[in-house]
Amino acid sequence: MNMVNFKGQAVLPIGLGTWHMGDEPQHRATEIAALRSGIQTGTELGTLAIDTAEMYGEGRSETLVGEAIQPVERQKLYLISKVYPWNASEDLLPKSLDASLNRLGVDYLDLYLLHWTGNIPLAETVLAMQRAQKAGKIRHWGVSNFDTSDMQELWQVPDGDQCVTNEVLYNLGSRGIEYDLVPWLQAHQLPVIAYSPVAQGDSLGNDLTADPLLNEIAAAHHVSVFQLLLAWVIRNGETLAIPQSSSADHVQNNLAAAKLELTADEWQLIQAKYPTPTRKQPLDVL
Repeated sequence: MNMVNFKGQAVLPIGLGTWHMGDEPQHRATEIAALRSGIQTGTELGTLAIDTAEMYGEGRSETLVGEAIQPVERQKLYLISKVYPWNASEDLLPKSLDASLNRLGVDYLDLYLLHWTGNIPLAETVLAMQRAQKAGKIRHWGVSNFDTSDMQELWQVPDGDQCVTNEVLYNLGSRGIEYDLVPWLQAHQLPVIAYSPVAQGDSLGNDLTADPLLNEIAAAHHVSVFQLLLAWVIRNGETLAIPQSSSADHVQNNLAAAKLELTADEWQLIQAKYPTPTRKQPLDVL
């Protein structure tokens, strides 16, 4: 199993996403059970990433995660959260960060992301991130939903090159980032964090889970198409996938996908049917 390297920290290639979790009180027990199931299995294999944000349920997701991780040794987890663009100022970012830490019940985040580009100058956000890092409240910082031009702009800002990752939508049905963004990130040794890595449709609206080729390959390995799609996303060893699931069984299946190995011929068959983009495409965002 290939680990993903975040500035010297090796992280399991499949983590736990939490978007939409914590929104419905009646699902709280089930969601916490799903997270704890994933945490128990994941931390036996290595350092497990859990991705959340102040946006998710306006903090309810962070509170849910905070409860789920209480019995766990902190160093076994790689905790990621995100700040709203309008809270990413010199004055407001520290307050948002403290609120996130409080909801999570921890002293620091492993990674803090600017959720998407906004009106606050990047130089100001980077300054606030750097100060939070020096204060020991975050180990590293990064960005989310940044296209290639956004990354280039960030690199022109003082200390902008201290960014360690870019979290973007990425799956077999949405390969647009491979045209120019992924090569740029690779050239700067930045791993990708892929949200919505198990999209069920491609850019033409076709249902990937009904694809005969994908079903045939999945069946040959005794896995589901969803597991195959996850294995595809993490195939290069430079991508952290963060699928979200409120089912303990689904979480276990997701983590197991990290061990799936396809033959060269199988990879080529998938590539032939879902080829790398040959032109620039707008950044897909959910």
